[in-house]
Amino acid sequence: MEFLDLPQLLSAAGSVRLPGSKSISNRVLLLAALAEGETEVRDLLASDDTERMLEALQTLGVGVTSLGGEAWKIVGCGGRFPVRQAELFLGNAGTAFRPLTAALALAGGDYVLRGVARMHERPIGDLVDGLRQLGADVTYLGNDGYPPLQLKPATIRPDGAVKVRGDVSSQFLTGLLMALPLTGETVTVDVVGELISKPYIEITLATMARFGVVVERDGWQRFTVRAGSRYVSPGTVYVEGDASSASYFLALGAIGGGPMRVEGVGADSIQGDVKFAEALAQMGALIETGPNWMEARAPQGGLVAVDLDCNHIPDAAMTLATAALFAKGTTTLRNIASWRVKETDRIAAMATELRKLGAVVEEGADFIRITPSTVKPAAIDTYDDHRMAMCFSLAAFATPLRINDPKCVAKTFPDYFTRFAAVTRAAPVIAIDGPSASGKGTVAARVAAALGFSYLDSGALYRLTALAAKRANVAWDDEAAVAAIAGGLDVVFTESDICLAGVPVGDAIRSEEISAGASKVAALPAVREALLFRQRAFGKAPGLVGDGRDMGSVIFPQASLKVFLTASAEARAERRYKQLIEKGFSANLPDLLSDLQQRDARDSQRSVAPLRQEADAQMLETTHLTIEQAVKQVLDWYAEATAQ
Repeated sequence: MEFLDLPQLLSAAGSVRLPGSKSISNRVLLLAALAEGETEVRDLLASDDTERMLEALQTLGVGVTSLGGEAWKIVGCGGRFPVRQAELFLGNAGTAFRPLTAALALAGGDYVLRGVARMHERPIGDLVDGLRQLGADVTYLGNDGYPPLQLKPATIRPDGAVKVRGDVSSQFLTGLLMALPLTGETVTVDVVGELISKPYIEITLATMARFGVVVERDGWQRFTVRAGSRYVSPGTVYVEGDASSASYFLALGAIGGGPMRVEGVGADSIQGDVKFAEALAQMGALIETGPNWMEARAPQGGLVAVDLDCNHIPDAAMTLATAALFAKGTTTLRNIASWRVKETDRIAAMATELRKLGAVVEEGADFIRITPSTVKPAAIDTYDDHRMAMCFSLAAFATPLRINDPKCVAKTFPDYFTRFAAVTRAAPVIAIDGPSASGKGTVAARVAAALGFSYLDSGALYRLTALAAKRANVAWDDEAAVAAIAGGLDVVFTESDICLAGVPVGDAIRSEEISAGASKVAALPAVREALLFRQRAFGKAPGLVGDGRDMGSVIFPQASLKVFLTASAEARAERRYKQLIEKGFSANLPDLLSDLQQRDARDSQRSVAPLRQEADAQMLETTHLTIEQAVKQVLDWYAEATAQ
C-alpha cells in the first residue's frame, strides 16, 4: 500500500485557489448534456468523479470537447441521449451515479450502470422507488436496493406525484428533481421525513434555474416541476470553488496560526458548506469573508469545543472532527447520519482513526463525540475516501502521521497534498549521515543540545533490533522474523540511557558483536521498512537532529540541512579503540580497522538505502577537526539554511 508520511507541523499561512466544486461540476455537466444548445463550462473540477461523468456522457453520444485547462464544451442533446443502449462504469462517484440513474431511467433507452464494490454497497433504493412511482423500469442486478442497475424505457404515468425519503441522502432528491423535466408532465415530489443536507438541494435548485428550469417549492417538504419545463444552455457557466475543500485550509489557519485565505468561494456562494466558517468561528477561530474569499486565523487562547447540528454542512463537518483534537473540551457533531452511506461509513471510520491518535470517541447512529487526549503518532487508514485523507492531514499539527493510500484524494482534489505542503511549515530536521565511528553521533547530540532539538540515534534502533533478535534466538539473516521484532520494539530513549522492554541497554548495544549484527539487519529491506515510520515519528517540535546512514536519503529527504560527516578509516578506528578501552572493553586496533573497512563496504554496497553522500548534503571531513569545530560548522550551516 502506498503511504505519505507527514512531519509534525509548526504553522500554516498563505493562500490557496480552490479547485471547482464536485457537486456543482457534475450537476452542470449533466444539465448541459440534457439542455438544448452548447454550453461552455469553465473552472470544472478535474477529478475522478468528473472524469466518470465525462466518460459516461461521451458513451451516451453527447458532444464533449476539452477546451484546455478546466474548460469544456458540452453539446446538449435536448433531453434525448443519442446512444440508446450502453453499459456505464461510474466508479465510486455518487454525484454521477445517482443523477444519471434518474436521467437515464426517464430519458428512454436500455442501460446498465455499475460501479466499484463500495458503490454497490451504497443504497439507492429510495431513488429507485421514486422513479418507479413515475413509471420507470428499473431492475436490481445484485442486491435489492443497491447498484448495479438495469434501466429500460419508462412508461410515464400522468398523475405526477412522487414520495421520496429525505433522511438517507439528498442525492436521491437531487437526482429526481434534475430528471423531472424529461417526463414532460407536471410532477410533485413530497419528501417523507426530515430532509438532510438541505444545502445540496439548494445547489441543485440554483443550477437547474441556471439552465432555465425553476422548481416551485413549499418549504423543504414539497417540490413541483411544471409540464413543459426544459433545459436551455445559458452559454457559459463558471463552476465555484469547492466549499468542502475550503474547510481543510480554513482549519489549517485556525489551528496553525494563519492567516490562511481560500479563494474561489465566499459569502456569495450557493454552497452550504461555506457555513463551515461559521462553525469554525464558534470554536473561536477568527474569520473574515469577502464575496469570493474566506480567511481564518487562530484565536489567541486556542480553539474551544462545540456541540453542533451539522445537517447544513454534512461534508465539511468531517473537518470539525479532526479540528476537535485541538479544542478544549468535548466536541459533539450531531445530525450526521448521511456519513454512514458515503464513500465509507464515515462515522465508524472517523471514530476508529481518531482513537488511533489517542482521542476518546463515542459514536451513535447520527452523531460523534470527541474528547482530545495526548496525541500519539499513528498510521491513518483512509478507506478509499478522499475526505478521510484530507481531514486527517490536520492532525499533523499534533504529531507526525502516516496517511495510507493518499492518492484517494484524486476523487475531488488531486494535488491536495502538494497545496498542503506549500502553505505549512514543518518541524525542522538536521540529518547527519556518515560511516561508523565518524563522530556523527557525538556531533549530532551536541548540535541537538545547542538548538534545544530532540536527538535520534537511528543506528541505536538497528542495534536494539539486533540485540532483541539475539535475545530471542532469531538469526540476523531471518528477514521476516527480524522485521517482526523491529516492528514491536518497546524502546524508550532517556537523556542518560536507552531502555529496551524497560531494561537499560545503552552499553549492551555498543559491543562489537551487536554493532556487526546491526549492520547485517540494517541491510534487510523488511527491517528498514518496519523502522521507517518509527524513525520519522521522532521529527517533532521544536526540531530534530538525527544521525545514521540514510537520514538524508530515505528517512528525512526534505530535511532542512543534510550533512555527510566522515573521516579516514584509520582515524575512525583509533576513535573506536579509545572509546572501547575507556569503557573497559578489550580491543585490537588492527582488527577494528579491518572491521570498519568491511562495514563501510557492506553499508555502501547494500541494495537498500546504501550509505552515500546526497547531492544536496554538505560534506564535513572530521579527520583533523575537534568535536567543537565540527559542531560549530554544522550550526553555522543550519543558520545559513534557515536564513534563506
